Amino acid sequence: ESAVKLDGETASDSESRAEAAALPAAVDDTPEVLNRALSNLSSRWKNWWVRGILTLAMIAFFFIIIYLGPMVLMIIVMCVQIKCFHEIITIGYNVYHSYDLPWFRTLSWYFLLCVNYFFYGETVTDYFFTLVQREEPLRILSKYHRFISFTLYLTGFCMFVLSLVKKHYRLQFYMFGWTHVTLLIVVTQSHLVIHNLFEGMIWFIVPISCVICNDIMAYMFGFFFGRTPLIKLSPKKTWEGFIGGFFATVVFGLLLSYVMSGYRCFVCPVEYNNDTNSFTVDCEPSDLFRLQEYNIPEVIQSAIGWNTIRMYPFQIHSIALSTFASLIGPFGGFFASGFKRAFKIKDFANTIPGHGGIMDRFDCQYLMATFVNVYIASFIRGPNPSKLIQQFLTLRPDQQLHIFNTLKSHLADKGMLTAVTEDE
Repeated sequence: ESAVKLDGETASDSESRAEAAALPAAVDDTPEVLNRALSNLSSRWKNWWVRGILTLAMIAFFFIIIYLGPMVLMIIVMCVQIKCFHEIITIGYNVYHSYDLPWFRTLSWYFLLCVNYFFYGETVTDYFFTLVQREEPLRILSKYHRFISFTLYLTGFCMFVLSLVKKHYRLQFYMFGWTHVTLLIVVTQSHLVIHNLFEGMIWFIVPISCVICNDIMAYMFGFFFGRTPLIKLSPKKTWEGFIGGFFATVVFGLLLSYVMSGYRCFVCPVEYNNDTNSFTVDCEPSDLFRLQEYNIPEVIQSAIGWNTIRMYPFQIHSIALSTFASLIGPFGGFFASGFKRAFKIKDFANTIPGHGGIMDRFDCQYLMATFVNVYIASFIRGPNPSKLIQQFLTLRPDQQLHIFNTLKSHLADKGMLTAVTEDE
């Protein structure tokens, strides 16, 4: 019992010491120009200005890549994914002092390549179906895509097993698990971001903008009015910032959705045009993006004097998106804060002065991407007629005839086929 107690006390003591250990001091990576311009300010206000200026610069860059179109957006998402993977894997190398592990750097990036090949191959087959069917090499790659992906992964798996050395077993398996969890968090979520983008630019821009707005407004409300700590993982986060950010984000989401819902380039799905070999964003907007009249509850009518209000149905969905971005999205940031505290690091990297690494800016975005994808699949997306027709045309003539006769008899039973014939 004494031995058990001693072990327990030792573990507890070491854990307490670990908790008590402060995070390393932040390195001042502010550009020299800003340092000179803000030299007369206190550190609190200096940080406020640095974060503000860099935030405006990032927002401007966000507008530029949106203007450049969906293809550039997908490339940017890919670049962000690779940088986030690099930041997390580098932390693993540093924490476990695994620089000398045989093959491990090569294997980490090889697994990233394999997983990207699988996910992006699925996307290409799904959204570029006619192009894939037209080109012989692509058609073969598409047909055996999953088998090729699995073979590539098995090659990496066997390489890992062959790389095991006696004195590094545990360390190698730590890093193997670290790599796979990183792939799950980073690559899967970036893949979902691209799927959301194909549903329409609005499904990409509004959720990301809501997270950005919540981050900015929570910081602003917390900076000026924050008094009550929110969570121990992030000592600077306050209830005032959390609540103020929520209301500001919901209003922002409603206004942004109203503006964007009126433009086809934002609401139409991104599709590949085989004739021009380019992406097109043009369609007849669905009912989701057409103004409709809604009755206002009687309790609110007496206060504002309106009986009805005209708005886009998408604005109602934007309330769900902005609410998630405000109430659940920050938990992605808290998770990242806990991760950084667990490994005694201040930021994931020093890529952006005043903000940390790329992963520090996208910790909430990845959680948001999953929610948007699930939300679209659950409440928005229905069968896509154009994709069904594309697949129908690749079948053998006898299979096409069978489907045609089945559909014809089904419509005749419902009385719709007769009605269509009479109209003609």
